[in-house]
Amino acid sequence: MIFILILIYCTSLGTGFEMKSIFCSISDSCDCDFKADIKGLEWDLYKNLYGQHMAQDIVSEAVVNFLQNENPDRSLVLSFHGASGTGKSLVSSMMGRHIYETAMGSPYIHQFVPTLHFTSADRVQQYRSDLKRWVEGNLTACARSIFIFDEMEKMPPGVIDVLEPHLGTFHVLFQTNYRKAIYIFISTIGQEVINKVALESRQAGRDREDILPKELEDSIADAVYNNKNSGFYHSRIITEKLITRFVPFLPLLRRHVERCAQRELCQRGECQRADVASSQEVMQVLNNMRESK
Repeated sequence: MIFILILIYCTSLGTGFEMKSIFCSISDSCDCDFKADIKGLEWDLYKNLYGQHMAQDIVSEAVVNFLQNENPDRSLVLSFHGASGTGKSLVSSMMGRHIYETAMGSPYIHQFVPTLHFTSADRVQQYRSDLKRWVEGNLTACARSIFIFDEMEKMPPGVIDVLEPHLGTFHVLFQTNYRKAIYIFISTIGQEVINKVALESRQAGRDREDILPKELEDSIADAVYNNKNSGFYHSRIITEKLITRFVPFLPLLRRHVERCAQRELCQRGECQRADVASSQEVMQVLNNMRESK
């Protein structure tokens, strides 16, 4: 049973963030507790994110450059793409943990899930109004807020476009500087493109670490723009190039899953259980989980 629990942890860590009641009154006890640990984030990415060289490099560079700029030209907007269980939510949790010490429990980190917050395609206008009010209110309280939009493949088209004014180079809106915020979009759309490139590279005898972001980013943008199930379907956010970086997450190989399982065993004081980390049964469970997605 332990290998099943570990595998589920490895492939879905971060997807089950507990939704917090987010409220920040303007008072002395509600400061924007921005304490970015840039070196800690870089180390975490390179130590604990397996098989994702592009995500490591892109996220590290983008976040470092953004946070070191006291007056950025625009918000940081990252869009994570890849199959389920490849580390997209894990990276978003790492970012939260190293920007705000209380990690995902911070009142300045806001997560939205379409199946919870935007459930009906018939209520797009209401969702737009609610989202606009929520984002503007929380950015007024903390300009360094982080907004995470999970499962963008289930987001009703049109909702997310209400954020367009907040993602560009506008200096001040409603007396608030919106250019210091971070937006993270998470989606499985584009995984076919990513998986195809990964497979072709492997068949050609090419190391996966040689795959470059520029080979995938335009194709991912086209995929999310043209997919009718995408929250970015025919979105001006795409046509106006308001996404800072599209971040591809490659399909994991067996060795990556084994390393993740071994790490979790060691954290539990069971490093000697190498038999579990390399178990054929673990790989069978992984295959079953992928087939069910």
